[in-house]
Amino acid sequence: MIVLVLGGTRSGKSEVAEAIAESLGSAVTYVATAAVDPDDTDHSARVAAHKVRRPPGWDTVECEAPADLPRLLREIDHPVVVDSLGTWVTLHAELTVDADDLLAALADRTASAVIVSEEVGMAVHPPSELGRRYVDAMGKLNQQVAEVADRVLLVVAGRPLELPFADGR
Repeated sequence: MIVLVLGGTRSGKSEVAEAIAESLGSAVTYVATAAVDPDDTDHSARVAAHKVRRPPGWDTVECEAPADLPRLLREIDHPVVVDSLGTWVTLHAELTVDADDLLAALADRTASAVIVSEEVGMAVHPPSELGRRYVDAMGKLNQQVAEVADRVLLVVAGRPLELPFADGR
């Protein structure tokens, strides 16, 4: 089962994804796509808050390069939480991702994957070219992952909304 959990900044999307993964069993690997920068105290505090919420039996691995995520999805044979696609996109030069490799890795999995991603389409329009390219990359990637997902949730104010399939399922 692939579950895509979308939401804006501070929407509660990570907490929803973690609760879903917790219901899948005790062996869960948390795949963090953002490395901790010791010079960024705010980001370090956010990462620490995420770690405190996780059940003690969960493993955590960090993506350090763009190819790490598809490789980890292929190697880990039990449920995973990927948090998040937005920071994974920023690991790519020019924000150009290999979505086909990611989608193939998700399709090849026999265990569940709960994928957290930023819903950027409802945010303020970015004033820079880089910001617009990021929004475009995220919008396209979210649509591609949603196409292969069994469930897609949109989290608003900590509350998940199940999104129907385009064909009405």
